[in-house]
Amino acid sequence: MIENASISSTSEFLPTYDVNVPNKTTTTHTPRDGYDLPIYGLDNNRFVSLHLTALSCISISLAFSVIVILFSFRTSNRRFFSRTKSERFVVYMALCDGLFNLAHSLDHLHILITKDHVRPRGLCIFYAFVIGEFISAQMFMVNIVSINAFSMIYMKKDMSFGKYDWKLLSFTFGIPFVVYLSAAILGKLGPTGAFCHFDAIKGADLWVYYLTILTFVVVVVNIILYIATWIKIYKETKALANVLGHEAQAIKSIHNSARNMSLFVSVFLMQWFSLAVYSITALLGEVPEVVLYMVISLNNLGGVLNGMVFIILKRRRRKRPQKDAMATITTSQSVSTITSKI
Repeated sequence: MIENASISSTSEFLPTYDVNVPNKTTTTHTPRDGYDLPIYGLDNNRFVSLHLTALSCISISLAFSVIVILFSFRTSNRRFFSRTKSERFVVYMALCDGLFNLAHSLDHLHILITKDHVRPRGLCIFYAFVIGEFISAQMFMVNIVSINAFSMIYMKKDMSFGKYDWKLLSFTFGIPFVVYLSAAILGKLGPTGAFCHFDAIKGADLWVYYLTILTFVVVVVNIILYIATWIKIYKETKALANVLGHEAQAIKSIHNSARNMSLFVSVFLMQWFSLAVYSITALLGEVPEVVLYMVISLNNLGGVLNGMVFIILKRRRRKRPQKDAMATITTSQSVSTITSKI
């Protein structure tokens, strides 16, 4: 994903006056929308390298997403909603990555071939809607995962996502749907100069207040919850030496579940931390080239990172002794609920 480099550099063009000719005014119009801005990279020979880098990462990520979804259903005989939360999260994340990658690859390919903004505008709005919907859905979903892991460790309670995960899906997909549908109706979706998302002119406010601030807040919250969760796990693990029987098994089960949940937070931070850094540097001034390429690479490799989580979860499940997987936890109702669902 090549981020919007035109927001910080866009300037308004003011009327100019020819002093040699009385009463003659030459006026250059202020850009009305993103279509009035140049394509990013054409003026500094970065155009081809940036788009090819993005397309390469997107293609690999899309392939991983498809493989994860296929293997997830082929290697499990259980009904989808009877699987553990971690297993369901992998599929949800792969779907988000796959649909994001598909729309984003067509977006980049269109610009690379035409060396122009995506036209007609309706097509650009469609790309922007799909890209924004699934980027935001991932962010909200990982934040819920982080909160759930924190709740399991500190309060020994598991969050209920409702039948068929309707609460989780309504929240993670519903909020972005409303935001981007409203943005489309208000004309705030369009070209950024590098791809389709919030229009570089009409949607600049949403870029700052929704995407930039949202990303920064989500990243910070996830870091805090992630660190707090692992500190608690570390302390409880050291104390397990003095705990025996069902109580020890219950704590270990909760720790295993929280570790699985934390994997999603880890890869999320790897994927999106660079975007938070990019957004801040873009607001402050010129974005360093190394940050730009970090964003292009990491943001578009979500499918690969999610694939790594899928592999790790499968390996952990195979290594876990059968007696631990089927153990009956009797210490408390809350612990029983957690270990049966995660």
